[in-house]
Amino acid sequence: ADLLRLAHSYLAHEVQVLELRRKIASEAQSEMSREQREYLLRQQLRAIQQELGEKNPERAEIEMVRERIEKADLPEDVRKEVERELSRLEKLPPAAPDYNVIRTYLEFVLELPWRVSVEDRLEIATARQVLDEDHYDLEEVKERILEHLAVIKLNPKAKAPILCLVGPPGVGKTSLGQSIARAMGRRFERLSLGGMHDEAELR
Repeated sequence: ADLLRLAHSYLAHEVQVLELRRKIASEAQSEMSREQREYLLRQQLRAIQQELGEKNPERAEIEMVRERIEKADLPEDVRKEVERELSRLEKLPPAAPDYNVIRTYLEFVLELPWRVSVEDRLEIATARQVLDEDHYDLEEVKERILEHLAVIKLNPKAKAPILCLVGPPGVGKTSLGQSIARAMGRRFERLSLGGMHDEAELR
């Protein structure tokens, strides 16, 4: 009797495993069939649109991006990279994960103000006045900022230094950046990276 109960328990377990495997295989097959059906329907829709002389929405969107690239005053190296990404976009189906990533990247690049610049105002006395007006104390931080501005003024052809302001919320990091922009006559831009986990999103 014990052997029969043991055999029954073992067989019941094997039946459950087989049913689970069959269920997983069925769901996987159903998912593949759905994707294949969507692909075939999209291909048929494109063929019908071509017969009717209508433009495919995705193709029309790509052509619009191409026109914007041709009209944009892009640096040569940027133009080559943008055209390379556009070529990749043309080869991808709209349902591909990279399709929206590349399209968003191209739109972002085209919105950047290429070849648009302003002349820096590098008056150390004016910068000191602006920093003192906007912030009380923080003498060490102000001195370091003025040192960087002085380096830029003495060597305009050198690459602009990058200042990293570190501290808890509310100590004045953002307002210091705004003061530096005001002192130099530049437009202040704030780019929030909160919640970003993938460095690929910055590229």
